[in-house]
Order: sequence, then C-alpha cells, then structure tokens
Amino acid sequence: MKLTTKRDELVAKLSIVSRAVSTRTATQSLSGILLTADQEGVSLCATDLELGLKTKLMAEVDSPGSILLPGRLLAEVSRSLGDPSVEIELREAERDVEIRSGGSSFHLRTLPSEDFPAFPEDEGEPLTIPAAALASTVDLVARAASRDDMRPVLTGVLVSASGAEMTMVATDSYRLAVKRTELENAIGGELEANIPAKALRELGRIVSADGVEAVSVALLRNQAIFKAGGIVLNTRLIEGQFPNFRQLLPESYEHDVRLPRSEFLDVVRRVSQLAQRNAPLRLSFAPGELTVAASTPDVGDAEETMPAAFEGEPLEIGFNPDFLREGIESVEGDEVVLRLISPLRPGLLQPVDNEDFRYLVMPIRLNV
Repeated sequence: MKLTTKRDELVAKLSIVSRAVSTRTATQSLSGILLTADQEGVSLCATDLELGLKTKLMAEVDSPGSILLPGRLLAEVSRSLGDPSVEIELREAERDVEIRSGGSSFHLRTLPSEDFPAFPEDEGEPLTIPAAALASTVDLVARAASRDDMRPVLTGVLVSASGAEMTMVATDSYRLAVKRTELENAIGGELEANIPAKALRELGRIVSADGVEAVSVALLRNQAIFKAGGIVLNTRLIEGQFPNFRQLLPESYEHDVRLPRSEFLDVVRRVSQLAQRNAPLRLSFAPGELTVAASTPDVGDAEETMPAAFEGEPLEIGFNPDFLREGIESVEGDEVVLRLISPLRPGLLQPVDNEDFRYLVMPIRLNV
C-alpha cells in the first residue's frame, strides 16, 4: 500500500476515528486504526467493539492495500508533522509503515489486521432525521444517562421516532430527562432503541462540528448504524427493559413556581460553590421569595434570596446541586417552571407552557 495525502486532511480525519480507539483492551487490534486504500479511495476505521467510527480520507492512491497502525501514536505523529504533504507506504519486508513528510521520516510497526472486527452493513430502508434536531435533543437528554456500568440499561438513551416526531429519554435513577422533538423532512420508517449515551454524544459532536444537514439511522439485530456526511458511526444497542418513564412522572403538583431562568441559574451556580462533599442545595420557599442555601462543615456556607412567585405554606427541599444546575441549563427560554409536591417528592423543571422538555430530579432528605 502506498498513498499521498495532505497533513491537515490526515490530522482532521484521524481526530474523528481515534475517538473510537480502545485504550483498555487485551486485544491489540482494537488499539489500532485500519487504513484501507482501493480504487474507491481511502477509508479510516476504528472500534472498541462498543463504538465504531469510519470516514473517508482524501488521498492519491499509488498502490492499494490495507494496514492496521497504532491509533494514538499515528494521530500524534501526524499532528507533529511540519510539511503540508504526507506519504504513507507499507514496507512488507520490515513489517512496518514509513511515513514521510518534508525532512521527517517515521517507521511504525503494523498491528495484526486479521483480528480487526468487520464493520456491520446496514440493511433495509434507514430513517433519515434532520441533524440539527437530533444534535440539540441529544445535548439536552444524554446528560441524565447513568455513567455506572453496574446498571447498563441506564447508560443509554431510549430513542423513539415515528413520522414527524422523535422522543428521547434518559435516567440515572436520580433524575430523568424527556424531550419530544418535531421532525421536519424526516424520511423512512419507525425507530425505537436504547442507544448508548456515549455514542449519541459522539454523534452530536460530529454533526455539530461538520455542519451535517441530515443523519440516517439503520437498526440491525443488536446494532445501530448512523451516517452523517462522510462519517459512519456504529454502536451496540443496550439490551434489557428500559424503565417506563411515564410512570415516573407525577400526574399533578402542589406548586408551580415560575422563575427567571438566568437569575435562578446564576444563584444556583454561586451558592453551589459551598455545597461540597455531597452537601445538598437547600431551596426554601416562602410567599414571594426563594432562598437558596448551602453549607459544608469545615468549609463554609452561603445563601442568597431572590423573588419568586410562590404562594402557600413555606416549603424547603434539597437537591443535588449539579443535577439541579444541569436541569436549569437544559430548559430553553427566559423563564423556567419548577413544579413541586413536597420535600420528599421529586421536582420537575420545564419551560413555561411547554411540556416538550421535562427534567425530573429526586430530592435529598434534609437534616433539620
């Protein structure tokens, strides 16, 4: 194999696929990036078996072939090159690859490509979704997914799409995010799958960075394949029963408190600085006002009062400061509605007069 490409092109494409390179595996091939050159061009592939990424590399192919190179090292070497042009050539006798650029010359040992997994091929008619709608929905919902592998089903996002509507749901059992999105120009059939949040966040990053207009998704028996521009992302689907989120959402609330979003967010951010070592953030409601307070032994305490359209008997409730802050950040608009029942029941954040996005957060029992 022998090819010539531009240094900037190589660096950009390696930065995409290297995010799927495994850093903790006993299988050496999963730490590599597969370069394949043929009459159709050059492709770069990487996978850790959970997430796979594939993209095209613009290059002049002098001799076709396929090689597997250490992914992280290849990316680092490419970034260090000083000349605009890069030549990559397989030296079969030496069992390595020579990378030439200007006066620089590197020799990288190849990895056993026969152990590199084959990428799945999509079957049937895919569903095409507007990229902007998908990326914005992922950004709001995926943060609520669990990062604890002990409960794999909660590390995913339940994605349902049919016709002109898509719903995403994620929960880590301490909070729940639900977003319904209207789809314009969606093409294809229905979709329902529990997709790893990590893969969706990566897809959102790709879509936002490359200005992609539409994303196609195809489901296999245990895989989802996304195509965004010239990039293909595949991921394993998560097996198991996803919680019935509708049963987790209370049917009614005792208090609906409308708050100015930016002011509420600023207060929460400031006071949360003193909520350390798992200390809760205290929200104390009284007629016409809200006091946000935090206290950490041996560190200090803070409180701040702001106007609030609250009526009725005083109510005090505690929340995880990070979970509450992320919920407020996720609500769009100038105002946010905080819906409450009691100090021991979950609170709900949502936009004013709009249930397309709902963020449920469990309270923390407060010590008197």
